[in-house]
Amino acid sequence: MHKRSSNPDINQIAASIVSQLGGEPLGSKNPAAVALGRMGGLKGGPARAKRLSRAKRSRIARKAANARWKAKTKTS
Repeated sequence: MHKRSSNPDINQIAASIVSQLGGEPLGSKNPAAVALGRMGGLKGGPARAKRLSRAKRSRIARKAANARWKAKTKTS
């Protein structure tokens, strides 16, 4: 097994420098954009389900359930 280096990762050093300079931290998101994306996401699922036929929705759900069960049996 590899031993961890006591030296910090170059990415950690870069993030530290950016935060010390007062820059926007990496990974932060614009709250307005997040809210707008969430609004679209909340509308999109029900709109898609309404557009699909009952048989098509059933096929999609069955495929998803099979994928979930397949993943569970592999890890067990």
